[in-house]
Amino acid sequence: MSKINFMIARHMDTLLMVVDEGTFEGAAARLGISPSAVSQRIRALESDVGRVVVRRTTPVGVTDTGEVLVQAARKMRLLEAETGDRLRHRVSERPVTVGVNADSLGTWFRPVLAEVARHGGIGLQLLVEDEQHSLEMLRRGDVMGVVTAEKTPVPGCVAETLGTLRYWPVGSPGLARQLSETGWAHLPALVISDHDRMTDTVLQLHGVRPDPGRRVSRIPSFEGLNDAVTAGLGWTVVPVPAAAPFVAEGTMVRLSDDVTEVPLYWQRWRLESETLAVLTDAVHAAAAVGLD
Repeated sequence: MSKINFMIARHMDTLLMVVDEGTFEGAAARLGISPSAVSQRIRALESDVGRVVVRRTTPVGVTDTGEVLVQAARKMRLLEAETGDRLRHRVSERPVTVGVNADSLGTWFRPVLAEVARHGGIGLQLLVEDEQHSLEMLRRGDVMGVVTAEKTPVPGCVAETLGTLRYWPVGSPGLARQLSETGWAHLPALVISDHDRMTDTVLQLHGVRPDPGRRVSRIPSFEGLNDAVTAGLGWTVVPVPAAAPFVAEGTMVRLSDDVTEVPLYWQRWRLESETLAVLTDAVHAAAAVGLD
């Protein structure tokens, strides 16, 4: 690989704009230059690093080398903002992108929002993804930190233990009666996303294959999923802290004594950053209270 020179900074910023916009034309419009100029910058970047960086698809994709550069470009943006803050002796908006699963956001993660708000100069952008898949956002450089079920750190990152989130299989009282009559295989299910396989995990514990004809409803909202359970639309697994009040009032019923345990980790960039330090401290403090 040829030595990278840092006239490259402009090219790195162009790469980031191409990835965020999805097309060379969109990046050109944002940068106020022509699409051909964008293409020239990307080619120059690829020439400097000696690797193909961008896949010319719609939307554009990045190669493994491109993923490394995108992450580096986001780090550069963050450090530039923080350096500017110090030079001006003030705090400006420094948006931090974080990946978090919906179950965590709906339960133990909430105090993080209050702690970040207390540091008024930090902007926060949350991207919601299943804890089994959120790591891909970190690899691509889309986020600076993620709540994940994966303990093996991404290159350039550190992985820190948070605790365990426990789940109960729950349904409405009517669905609990249906379970006793028809069994697990035919019971209508609820998922929060296409990546959600937690109901399958419960079925495997009971040695059951789901009926291909059963109804599966996708409810892409933590609160909406709970509402769907109490309405009798289907059964799912719900974090114990969220399910317990519903079970106590009788609007949800535990369908079995199973407890699904999901260990969670905080993976973040290995970067000396005041902003990331504040966020990391807030994540660990919330996990210490809300996770087992």
